[in-house]
Amino acid sequence: MAKGGGGSGLIWATAEDLARNRPVVLSLYRQILRALNSPELPLGHAARLAKKAECRAIFIFGAEERSLHNIRDLVEAARHTLGLLNRGRVP
Repeated sequence: MAKGGGGSGLIWATAEDLARNRPVVLSLYRQILRALNSPELPLGHAARLAKKAECRAIFIFGAEERSLHNIRDLVEAARHTLGLLNRGRVP
């Protein structure tokens, strides 16, 4: 891991860090999309498609992230969202 310059204390992700996180992130993405298809969610077809598009946009934006702290936060948020979806709630 390389530290950010200027004494900022930020820690940036290396290629190894990104490769290690990739399977976890892809798995969470697929699970969230699958959970959005659940008939238990009170969503119409258009709302379901909009939520999927929102999820896709968040993951595409997150794919460009290089800060370890932000990557960790995004993974935690995805896990929380998946938990809500599995309980039949819409985040």
